[in-house]
Amino acid sequence: MTNKIAIIIGASHAAAQLTTSLRQEGWDGDILVIGDEPYLPYHRPPLSKTFLAGEKTVDDLLIRPAAFYEKNNIQFKQGRVTAINRVQQILTLDDGTQLAYDKLALCMGARVRKAAIVGEELAGVHYLRNIADVTGIQPYVAKDKRAVIIGGGYIGLETAAALRKQGMDVVVLEMADRILQRVTAPELSEFYTRIHREEGVKIHTGISVKAITGDGRAEKVLCANGVEFPADLVIIGVGVLPNVELAQEEGIEVDNGIIVDEFCRTNDSNVVAAGDCANHFNAIYGRRMRLESVPNASEQGKTAAATLCGLTKAYKSLPWFWSDQYDLKLQIAGLSQGYDHVVIRGDKLASRSFAAFYFKEGRLIAADCINRPQEFMLSKKIITEGIVIEPSRLVDESIAVKELV
Repeated sequence: MTNKIAIIIGASHAAAQLTTSLRQEGWDGDILVIGDEPYLPYHRPPLSKTFLAGEKTVDDLLIRPAAFYEKNNIQFKQGRVTAINRVQQILTLDDGTQLAYDKLALCMGARVRKAAIVGEELAGVHYLRNIADVTGIQPYVAKDKRAVIIGGGYIGLETAAALRKQGMDVVVLEMADRILQRVTAPELSEFYTRIHREEGVKIHTGISVKAITGDGRAEKVLCANGVEFPADLVIIGVGVLPNVELAQEEGIEVDNGIIVDEFCRTNDSNVVAAGDCANHFNAIYGRRMRLESVPNASEQGKTAAATLCGLTKAYKSLPWFWSDQYDLKLQIAGLSQGYDHVVIRGDKLASRSFAAFYFKEGRLIAADCINRPQEFMLSKKIITEGIVIEPSRLVDESIAVKELV
């Protein structure tokens, strides 16, 4: 493998793991990561939480320190790849530089979905996806200032919690009938609505935004029903889009993400893809999916690295996620889409700790565990191993978690 070069496009979570795993799997050629930010790969989940709150610095966010990459001879270059010549195996960058590769990894992640709202270009209107976004938001954060968050998904709610903790007056506007509607059951939506309201956040659902108005900077958010909300800061969080255009232009198969097999291979034998931009087949659920999560990016990074080294290590992981809001740690095991029955362990109406278990045709397919780490670990085991368990046992808190199975 000596003198070969593996190039990774995107300095993401997946890229950080891929570089490490390449060396662990025996790749002794060059490794180059091309990223469009002036930073080494960093943790994104803290952006809407501790980093926004000013509790962490950029150095605190780094997945691995610069010394690690230097020691392992992993190079980084800031820039943007504008073309891939798969026949000649050459990349072209935005500054005209051309780079030859032997193996290529696409870890390009996702970008924010832009909202078609009049006035979204005004000062004080922000999206939240990277370090630059947060450093742009921070000057607007101050006690008793007013923040309006458009979108009641996890990013919107995590941001609401972080801003509320810093004393801001926070309003969340969600177009759907309930917050988190796209990703979870009504029980979770009701719980988080209660918690945020108890913390002083104002949540409005079934409401669509018509325009953001102000003289050069955001001053009001105008809704379609005529209601106006004063704002010093507006944050838009309406989802993300996978970065697939570069791959698609060069004939790499794309369908809601870059299509990969269980070894993270694309339809080009020299090109792998991993992370938020990759659409893979999940053996546990028997269908294709694209996941936006750190655990998925890391596991796919390991699989992709093995593939580039000529090894075959199939990716077969249970999807899992987490969200931190206030004193609540939500840990999600599996995917609940298509469930036909949900049972609750604990008190979701008055406490700040419970677990929701989702069943389909008598089998546990997912669990949402709030401040319930033991239930989370148990759920991962049950789902992964296909263990059959009676819903009534999970609900019965007189049975200790470790005795449930």
